[in-house]
Amino acid sequence: MIRIIADDALERSSVVANCAMNRERSLTGSNGYGRELGIDVLTVLLERFEHASAVRWLDLCCGTGRALLEAIARLNEHGVADRVEITGLDLVDHFAGPSRPPTLRLVTASVTGWTPADRFDLITSVHGLHYVGDKLGVLTRAASWLTDSGLFTANLDARSILLPDGTPAGRGLTAELRRQGFTYDPARRRISCQGHRTVHLPYRYLGADDQAGPNYTGQPAVHSLYAPNG
Repeated sequence: MIRIIADDALERSSVVANCAMNRERSLTGSNGYGRELGIDVLTVLLERFEHASAVRWLDLCCGTGRALLEAIARLNEHGVADRVEITGLDLVDHFAGPSRPPTLRLVTASVTGWTPADRFDLITSVHGLHYVGDKLGVLTRAASWLTDSGLFTANLDARSILLPDGTPAGRGLTAELRRQGFTYDPARRRISCQGHRTVHLPYRYLGADDQAGPNYTGQPAVHSLYAPNG
């Protein structure tokens, strides 16, 4: 039986509050962003300097921000750390390090309610969407936060997005995502899009189920329920 709760209750849920998946994740290595997202974050950021004098990176559900601090150290080796603005967003204020570089901003807020003032050249989320209620809302918002050539990439298990009867939204949803400019890899469970866009997905968010149990990562996750419009 599906247990539907609103996002304010979801954010107090033990499944979300106790999630340790991203707390100490590194930028590289076997537990790194590159392995999980299939991109080299540092390379993506450095390549942006071919067309821009400054670069912005937003990491959603960043955990302690350890990977962001590692990125700044690596960017400093290339002499461009002062030209990359990095924002990390997480629901819980367990950020690493008492001293933070001036180009790093760590924000405690819900990814479904926070709105940035700027657009970004890179937006990432490593396994963060597994614990979000309105997953499609986050995809829509993230696409609108990109620069014209920006890249959004995240882990997404489409099987966690359900219709009111409890069945996965399935191919109808993934086809719609692709129609609106997203690329979805069901084998690796990754979603991405390139370039700023306005997305209107034909689904209405109903609530979340924090008792869905483990997903493909082996960790308890959250199912999101939607009703098709029309």
